[in-house]
Amino acid sequence: MTPQEMKQLQITACKVRMGIVESTHGAKAGHPGGSLSAAEMFTYLYFKEMNIDPQNPQWADRDRFVLSKGHTAPGLYSTLAYRGFFPVEDLPTLRHLGSYLQGHPNMNTVPGVDMSTGSLGQGISCACGMALAAKKMGKDARVYTLLGDGEIQEGQVWEACMFAAHYKLDNLVVIVDNNGLQIDGAVADVMSPYPIPEKLEAFGFEVERIDGHDFQQIEDAFAQARKTKGKPFAIVMKTTKGKDISFMENQASWHGKAPNDEEYATAMAELKAKMTELEGM
Repeated sequence: MTPQEMKQLQITACKVRMGIVESTHGAKAGHPGGSLSAAEMFTYLYFKEMNIDPQNPQWADRDRFVLSKGHTAPGLYSTLAYRGFFPVEDLPTLRHLGSYLQGHPNMNTVPGVDMSTGSLGQGISCACGMALAAKKMGKDARVYTLLGDGEIQEGQVWEACMFAAHYKLDNLVVIVDNNGLQIDGAVADVMSPYPIPEKLEAFGFEVERIDGHDFQQIEDAFAQARKTKGKPFAIVMKTTKGKDISFMENQASWHGKAPNDEEYATAMAELKAKMTELEGM
């Protein structure tokens, strides 16, 4: 990755974070913490990794993405908007009556959403089905799914992992956002999923551990995923919940609440300062 590519991705991730703040503030509800922790991953997937066409969201041969941790829809919506699937100006309508941007992704109303999600644990199963279907149909499409580290406390996740390994779904990439926090506190205290990489390896995955805020590490992991044959691939990314907003970072309380007017102003000022810094690099 060239320095210019890195800079552009960082700028885009900052814009995605601004969209997350705009939408949750507009909704007076939503889930900013886990959306912000995955901003780099959302950005890389939609601006570098995936074979997609915003002008033709239903293109049959596109790659697919399933947001298994569906409550972080603000992160996905912001990314889709900046990628050109729908107007950025619509983000503040999140969760409003009559808005197509509801609290969890709906494939029937939101351009670019490949699967409706929200019930934790189920998205990865849908992704496995998509990956198997692509193989049966002889298509080159790849399938990506993002899970929360709290979400993997659900038993269905591990049934899906067993399925993925059994059917040798090497066109599937499972991403775990290991920000360490869920709605009730630290995942290690609520119901520890650790050690995550070793569990995935035991279920038959090739696994990469990365810093989920480092675009070079993200790129390297996806390059390795494409080289891996005969087994599914997993990326366990260490992240910071509420990343780049000082009062939200590493605070479980920001799992599922929106910024008020004062908090909104502070968050946007911090992100604009970050944007100015990136543009000046």
